[in-house]
Amino acid sequence: MWLFCQAPQTIQHSHSPLRRRHLPSRPQSHTRHSTSVALRPSTTNHLIQTLCNKGHIKQALQALTQEPNPTQRTYELLILSCAIANSLSDAIEVNQRLIDDGFDQDPFLATKLIDMYSELGSIEYARKVFDEMPNRTIYVYNAFFQALTLANHGLDVFDLVYAMNTSGIKPDRFTYTYVLKACVASDSSVSLLPKGKEIHAHVLRHGFGVNVHIMTTLVDMYARFGCVSKSGYVFNQMTSKNVVSWSAMIACYAKNGRPFDALRLFGEMMLEVDDSTPNSVTMVSVLQACGALGAIEQGKLLHGYILRRGLDSVLPVLASLITMYARCGDLEVGRRVFDQMARRDVVSWNAMISSYGMNGFGEKAIEVYNEMVSNKIAPSPITFVSVLGACSHSGLVDEGKNLFESITRDHNMRLTVEHYACMVDLLGRANRLHEAAKIIQDMRIEPGPKVWGSLLGSCRIHCNVELAERASKRLFELEPTNAGNYVLLAEIYAEARLWEEVVKVKKLLQTQGLQKKPGCSWIEVKKKIYSFESVDEFNPHIEQLHAFLLKLSMEMKEYGYRPKTKVVLYDVDEEEKERILLGHSEKLAVAFGLINSSKGETIRITKNLRLCEDCHSVTKFVSTFANREILVRDVNRIHRFRDGVCSCGDYW
Repeated sequence: MWLFCQAPQTIQHSHSPLRRRHLPSRPQSHTRHSTSVALRPSTTNHLIQTLCNKGHIKQALQALTQEPNPTQRTYELLILSCAIANSLSDAIEVNQRLIDDGFDQDPFLATKLIDMYSELGSIEYARKVFDEMPNRTIYVYNAFFQALTLANHGLDVFDLVYAMNTSGIKPDRFTYTYVLKACVASDSSVSLLPKGKEIHAHVLRHGFGVNVHIMTTLVDMYARFGCVSKSGYVFNQMTSKNVVSWSAMIACYAKNGRPFDALRLFGEMMLEVDDSTPNSVTMVSVLQACGALGAIEQGKLLHGYILRRGLDSVLPVLASLITMYARCGDLEVGRRVFDQMARRDVVSWNAMISSYGMNGFGEKAIEVYNEMVSNKIAPSPITFVSVLGACSHSGLVDEGKNLFESITRDHNMRLTVEHYACMVDLLGRANRLHEAAKIIQDMRIEPGPKVWGSLLGSCRIHCNVELAERASKRLFELEPTNAGNYVLLAEIYAEARLWEEVVKVKKLLQTQGLQKKPGCSWIEVKKKIYSFESVDEFNPHIEQLHAFLLKLSMEMKEYGYRPKTKVVLYDVDEEEKERILLGHSEKLAVAFGLINSSKGETIRITKNLRLCEDCHSVTKFVSTFANREILVRDVNRIHRFRDGVCSCGDYW
């Protein structure tokens, strides 16, 4: 059944330059005070408005008791002040007085009340205002659609849109925008992507395909469902684009594992001469792409641009800068950005905690966390994910357990699946696998793929076949199309020399049409980014790199290097396994860096998978042979190789 049962028509109206663009212009109230609205406001009304403008909500409410005829403008400012003061009790008092004075049927004030309750996090009060409006204009519906979307009640929007159309009220561009957002703002266990596609078709059929706001929302909706090609198609079909459109598509690439495309599109955006100047939202996504690729030179250029544009006071931009530098291995500059911030929010602190964690400085991460708490900054759920992750990568089991217990004990916060996954990872990496399994058994919420995935990953590190089979069984049920789980189990069987089981797992992969995610590594040389895939025979540099690595391998063997062929999942002879190992993407990237960078220059590499044991061993040797510092960031952390030693202490 279509959500929209009538074709929308162009609606002509003027908009008030207030907080919400979808609001109507301030109409004359059709209440018993309609005559007084047109009169000159009383002195008390003026006093109330002045107090509201100065943020003195309590005094304004006191003055309200002395005014027999408050105006619509007075109530508008009172409502706004309640939202700013974050006071639900004052909001309810203003709402009741508004009803007593006969303004409860004013659509303009109804939209204001709904917006206010939405900002105060009280969707039920917003719903009550909506339900008690006898005559709803499109503006009231749109205000409530927005409130429902922000409250993650997206499913409720669809029923109301249909009811709205049935009553003869036609949707406008704001309606379509909110309904598309509702597709991703829902706690439904069922994907609402089909509903989004249905709305997309309706938008095109009824002539809204030229509306830049609706089409940008479509780009974002498809991006949130991981439909990158769909987002790209909508973006390319847009007849006009603004900075929000470009930013949405760049964010789509950056958040869906296509950082190259994000940087490419940013370059195209910079060549545009229209209203497409990058803003803070754009910069956050581009910095994320630079961090994903380890492209520190590109990141430094962006840092300069941010300073020139005056965006260095925007907190999300600064947090992204901290993370970018940390992901590129330059923790010192990231810390400098943090220290120079005039003010910090919880996201800023989280960025710094996470930065220390990914670089292997667990104790420093805990130190920053304690400093944040002492500065009266309330931690968020993500804070604990970051600090527990830092403990995990540094083997700080007791500290991590204490922090985990403090989530509910000291901060009255509900434990999430992510928190449990961190604890399972922390215990599992420390080879306390049965404790990790006990954590899962005692969970008060349903363990999801992240929890079982953490256990399986730990089983891979310590080759625990029994627990691996238990974890993989649940993972195959929860996410049957995730090839990575099958590969992890196959690797565990291979290390245990259970080749028949390896064959069975591979057949499962083939039966379901799944393929192992190819290893890929990136390196930035002279401000250009190069990518390498494992066993990449089509790379133009491959012959030179293979020859270089073969010679290097022979030299390393003279100094004690022995290839760790156990990581190869094929039951072939040792010589063939060694050949396969030399084709790993991170080795190709290291070789390319040694050949093409200046002597003494730090080599920075990013890999999309966990660093294998053989590549880890080879890179230690190379750092000694070449007298170079080599940074490799895999999916877990940053490895800093120098003089034959890795910063991870062989614990990753």
